[in-house]
Amino acid sequence: MTELENEVVTLRDGYLVVNKRYSQALLSMKALTSSTLEAAIRAATSAEKAALACKNASLAASAAAAVPVIEAVEAAAEAAGFAALAAAESAAAASAAASAAAAAAAHQAEETAVQASSEAAMATVRATVAAASATRLALEAAEVARALRK
Repeated sequence: MTELENEVVTLRDGYLVVNKRYSQALLSMKALTSSTLEAAIRAATSAEKAALACKNASLAASAAAAVPVIEAVEAAAEAAGFAALAAAESAAAASAAASAAAAAAAHQAEETAVQASSEAAMATVRATVAAASATRLALEAAEVARALRK
């Protein structure tokens, strides 16, 4: 009987250790999920701002095209291209963050993780739309610069 009691105590101690480690892992996953969501939202915001910068550079290129300042048009077109690249990088970052959030949600079957994963995926969509818009605007700005060269 004593041997059985000792085994129960050992099992209980083992359970407490496992439970403590599980709780720590869960807290770590929650922090990771939260950080991942923040990264996705920031990347989406960055992509949107890059798209806005690209739009402004495109407008500057079009406005400069009315005046014989080819260098300014080319610089604005180049700026639009770099803004489009920044938007694409931000979209990729948002996608990576969304992937990490989805992985966290898969390991941590809690509603908060699933919600964070969903929000990170929406941020990826925002970033991708902004990157596509920035790319289109950069191409338009480059076309204006090419037309001026002719």
